[in-house]
Amino acid sequence: MSDPRLQSLHLEGQPRRDQFRAARQAIQAACGSQTIAGDLRLLSPEVPLNAPTVDPTAGGPQGGRFTFYLKDGPDVYPLRLGLNSVGRLPDNDVVIRDECVSRRHCAILVHSDLRCELHDVASKNGTLLNGKKIGGPTRLQSGDQILLCNRKLTFHVTDANPDPAVT
Repeated sequence: MSDPRLQSLHLEGQPRRDQFRAARQAIQAACGSQTIAGDLRLLSPEVPLNAPTVDPTAGGPQGGRFTFYLKDGPDVYPLRLGLNSVGRLPDNDVVIRDECVSRRHCAILVHSDLRCELHDVASKNGTLLNGKKIGGPTRLQSGDQILLCNRKLTFHVTDANPDPAVT
């Protein structure tokens, strides 16, 4: 996968670049073919930001239409199927304007089977999940707190199409 969000050209110095490349390999391995094939941005760059993460016609395991997003105070960042990069560079999917946040700080993978995981991308200050520094890919659940320096992001999953037949 040649994804510009996973380039290490912005890094100075070999040790950090090697750490970033190792993180990139782990992310690529974690994506798997189903998640990569379902990454809407790879199929069509014109997909709107509010596009659903999972198409209900695809027969997902829950049969619903789920929305994944991050909240940073009043700001809401929608996440899509596949790789979602987080950092301060403007070409990230989630841009955090804070000098303490690395250019490519972390990545959130939304898999086609609705699993989500958080990856640190060799950031200088690390990525914390619910107050603990992550050492590798870590499973996300709705309500989890992701701390990037002093920025607290909350991960959310909602069923945008609940069953109206239940009364």
